[in-house]
Amino acid sequence: RDIDHFHLLLLLADVNSKEMQSENQTSVSHFILVGLHHPPQLGMPLFLAFLVVYLLTVSGNGLVILTVLVDIRLHRPMYWFLCHLSFLDMTISCAIVPKMLAGFLLDSRSISFGGCVIQLFSFHFLGCTECFLYTLMAYDRFLAICKPLHYATIMTRRVCNSLALGTWLGGTIHSLFQTSFVFRLPFCGPNQVNYFFCDIPAMLHLACTDTTINKLITFVDIGFLALTCFVLILTSYGYIVAAILRIRSADGRRNAFSTCAAHLTVVIVYYVPCTFIYLRPDSQEPLDGVVAVFYTVITPLLNPIIYTLRNKEMKAALQRLGPH
Repeated sequence: RDIDHFHLLLLLADVNSKEMQSENQTSVSHFILVGLHHPPQLGMPLFLAFLVVYLLTVSGNGLVILTVLVDIRLHRPMYWFLCHLSFLDMTISCAIVPKMLAGFLLDSRSISFGGCVIQLFSFHFLGCTECFLYTLMAYDRFLAICKPLHYATIMTRRVCNSLALGTWLGGTIHSLFQTSFVFRLPFCGPNQVNYFFCDIPAMLHLACTDTTINKLITFVDIGFLALTCFVLILTSYGYIVAAILRIRSADGRRNAFSTCAAHLTVVIVYYVPCTFIYLRPDSQEPLDGVVAVFYTVITPLLNPIIYTLRNKEMKAALQRLGPH
């Protein structure tokens, strides 16, 4: 009996030890977003600058959506996809910038554990959906320019809606996978995120365990996804350029190149910073924060500007929308 009691005590002690270890590993209840390193006296100027960019981003993308919805001449797949892109840009900005503004003005840099999970999921869900959408927009231009006689029968409203829904579904699956794989790790301190929002590379540096597998999966998953989409986009535009060069009319070539140039510019602005960040998951250089600001804050502002300035139909629709 004494031996049985001794074994029972050992068993209870082992269970208590594991429970205490589990509690210690998940002791972090919130994180501190260190944010962008800047002198204290620059807090207010940075707040005002990012506030202006944020307001312009929301209003600019909102104006694009309103214009497409109101003007019946723009009720075509190309502009329907542009609506989705504007909505994604607007929501990406809303997921990141308000917390950054609070850090500049109120020095409020704390974010709850759950809030961090939601922010990381939202950012990768919206970003991945946008990645798929760029590929879909390139395919749409390929059909419109290379197969104009079959375009209306291929890109029907039902197909258009199904493809758009597929981009959102793909983004959801990708983000669920990445988010669950990051936050299955134990976080037991420190809790200072050396970044201005909760993102995968920054969170992996805080995990209380070896993150080699996570870094490898991030590299392979995001790298494969980005590379596949980019190759498909380049392939589409290879066919598009060849088709445009066969157009006899100079105005036709100019219009086709103008539309495609706008899309390619947006794609390059999107892919280059993302590649710089996510294909180097071990990096903690100060330049990473600057690059991240570009694709989370500046790119959503540039997209509506690029599309409206280089697209005659959008400019004409904006003029019709304004006061007469």
